[in-house]
Parts: sequence; structure tokens; C-alpha cells
Amino acid sequence: MTAPDHPATEPLRIAVVGHTNAGKTSLLRTLTRNVDFGEVSDRPGTTRHAEAIDLRLAGATAVRFIDTPGLEDSVALLEYLNTLQADTRPARVRAFLQGPEAREAFEQEAKVLRALLEQADAAMYVVDTREPVLPKHRAELEILTWCARPVMPVLNFVRAPGSRHAEWQRALLEANLHAQVQFDAVAPFVGAERTLYGDLATLLPARRAQLGEIVDALALEAADRQQAAARVVAESLVDVAAMRRSIDADEFSDPLRQKAFVRAFQDDVRRHARRAVDDLLAVYAFRPGDAELETIPELAGRWEDDLFNPEALVEAGKKLGLGAVIGAGLGAVADVALAGLSLGAATTLGATLGGAISGGWRPLWRKLENRLNGVQELTAEDAVLALLAEHLAGLARALEQRGHAAMGRLRYTGEGQGVEGDVRLEDVIGALAPARGHPDWERGEPGLGAKWLGRETGGEDRRELVQALARQLRPLLSVETINGD
Repeated sequence: MTAPDHPATEPLRIAVVGHTNAGKTSLLRTLTRNVDFGEVSDRPGTTRHAEAIDLRLAGATAVRFIDTPGLEDSVALLEYLNTLQADTRPARVRAFLQGPEAREAFEQEAKVLRALLEQADAAMYVVDTREPVLPKHRAELEILTWCARPVMPVLNFVRAPGSRHAEWQRALLEANLHAQVQFDAVAPFVGAERTLYGDLATLLPARRAQLGEIVDALALEAADRQQAAARVVAESLVDVAAMRRSIDADEFSDPLRQKAFVRAFQDDVRRHARRAVDDLLAVYAFRPGDAELETIPELAGRWEDDLFNPEALVEAGKKLGLGAVIGAGLGAVADVALAGLSLGAATTLGATLGGAISGGWRPLWRKLENRLNGVQELTAEDAVLALLAEHLAGLARALEQRGHAAMGRLRYTGEGQGVEGDVRLEDVIGALAPARGHPDWERGEPGLGAKWLGRETGGEDRRELVQALARQLRPLLSVETINGD
């Protein structure tokens, strides 16, 4: 009963082992970006059977993980193993697996050891660093080393309050396990995946080249996610910059219609923002509803309302050098609050020419005169675009650092958001100027869900603007750029 001799061209096989409720399934959800794998719970003994899950890169299985049940009674099992007669410690483990105790008192432990001996090239020993180092943990470590397989300790939940990771590091060194990695399945460190596979190469020298390819592929996937996220943000900014809504003089004279007009515009902006949130969740392999964004507690998660919050708009305006101009529209027209919105006469000559040139100059002039004398047009000010850019970029950075094992919703508060390094917010907003003159560049009708996705609007000019803007936004979405790593 020996481990299969897998050539380097086959997937790497890793048994994920550890004490009950140490976070093994949580780690695998994060490493494979699969929020639906297994069952994650605070109840002990959630995983009862060994279950495989693959990490696929470039369309092929790179690593096959085996999620194993928790080790429940390692102290008693170690005592039992010491009673068995065999020449070597691995032989004692094999004798145990062939005996009745593997089907009775130590059934769960037998599933773990059988997976490690028969199916795996190495093991990841997952440690919940919130727990103290106890005799049962030391017994687990000793039993695992008896299997004659490389063991990589993974220190989980190291960011949690009360983490005892220093105590665990000492215990692992005493167990002669010097190669170890810190990882947080709920909020992984930037680059932690690549570090984990790089350290595995020290334990599996025959697989060094394969592990190096995995590290490279993960880096490419991270770059692709960032590029896709930047495009999502760029698409949303172009949509809102292109927004233009008109209302004629008769309707505008009615205060209730005025309010409904402004409210409908704001709702359309919010729908554009919410669609971008859903698209970002998809880019980072999360489910709809996994993110709850709120900038101020009173909004109860509806962060889109902050796009029209006067105080937030003033702050955004200061970053753009607009000073007190932002918010000047508050109460400017009856009781309509125009924070972040511009309301003026609709005087788009190009659109009028296109529809009236065949009728001669007199009809054209009449249409222009009608627009100048009362037709009102609503657009979003630059401060709204600035807030939207900051919120969406902040969400993308938060999702990049969000583990797929977290059971609660992501609560993005906006703390620490802003533009750093070589990214200037005014340059990002300035690049949106072409969209201001193209109301046709706003995609579809907000709120159409799946029917709205992928709709082609605006042609090649719009696509070129989105691509250029996405390149400009990428440093703003980079966790390394913002943190200075």
C-alpha cells in the first residue's frame, strides 16, 4: 500500500488534513475559488468523508485536493499505534488501516490516513491558530509524520483576534516541520497562494517545475481578473457619463413631476452601479449578494445612495479641484435636490441637425428655440463619477482580498479608499469627456438584468474609450499599488 507514483505531467495530489473544524474546507474554497464546495460551518465534524476538488488552470487540472474529515481522537490513536508490531512507523499505520479498529473506533482517522497514504503526494496540515496548542494537536502531527509523506503546515485564521500563530510556529518547529505558510481562508494575504505553492516545491523537489508553472498561471489569472474588473468599472463610468434625460417645459413646471424626473435619473445611476457590483462579483467568482457595501451606517447597505450625498459629493469635488461648486444645485429648482446632477437647457445641436436637416432652416430653428426655451436636460456631474469610480475600485480591491470561505457578507465601508501612486482621479474623470456627447453610449435600459449584459452600444469609438479607461484604472484596482507592496 504505497502512494501512487504520479509523473510530473499529472495533477499534483494534496491531502488537506487537520483537526476537526480547523478550516480545511474553507481553505479549499479559497484556493479553488469555489464558494459552493463542501459545507462550511462552525459546527465540529462538518466534513465526514474524503472529497476531491480540482484547481483548474488554463482549462486543465493542476492540483487535485482531497478534503478529509477532521482528526477527532488522535491521542488515543497514537497510543494504539504504539501497541502494533511492525518494523517501521509507516508499516504500523498500514497495519492499523488493515485492522478492525480502522472500521470502528478510529473510522474518521482511518479515512484521513488512507487518503494520505494511497492518494496523495503530500499533505497540507491546516491549523486554526485561534486554538491553543494541545496534546491532541501534537499527537496529530506525530501521526502524520509516520505516513512518510511531506507535510506542509498551513496556519489559518492568522488575522483573527486572539490568533496564537507565534505559539503554533514554535510547536511546528519542535515537530521538525520547518516549511510552513501563513494563510487566512477568509481574508487571504496578497500573493499567499503563490507563496504556498512556492514553498511546496521545497518539499517536493521532483515537482518543482510543475509547481513553478502553477505559480505563473496563478499570477496570470490574477492579472486577468484585474483587467476584467477594470473593464467593468470603465463600462459603468461610461454608462453614467453618457446619461442624459430630457423633460419638456410643461412637465417641468409641475413640482411633483420634477421630483419624479430627478428620482428616476438617480435610480438609473444606481442601477448602473448595482450592475457593476454584480459583474465584479462574477469576475472574482462570488455569488450575487455576497457583497454588502455601505459607506455610512445610515444607508443600511445601499451604498449607491451615497452617490448623491451632498457631503460625499463635496469631498469628491475637492479631489477634482471643483471646490464649492459641488452641491450648489441643492434646492435650486423648487424642492428638487440636484446634488451631483446638472440641469440645464437641452441644446445638443448635433442631435437636432440629424433629425431636422431635411425640413429646412426654419423648422430647425424652431426646434432649437423650443429646447432653449424650456426643454430641460439632466446629466451627472463629475463628482458622481468620481464617487462611483472610488467605490467600484475599492470593492474590486476588497474582493481580491476576500476568501471564498467567508460565511458572512462582505461589508465594504470605504475606509482607506482613494487614489494613490500614479493614478490621478481628475485624469480618470477627464478621460470620460467623449462620453458626455454620446448619450447613445449608455448601454440599454438599466434594470434589465441578463438581457442587458453584453449588449453592444456605441460602436468602435465606445469600445476604444472603455479599453483606454480600463488601462488607466488598473493601478487603482491593484492591492499592491494601494498598499505599496
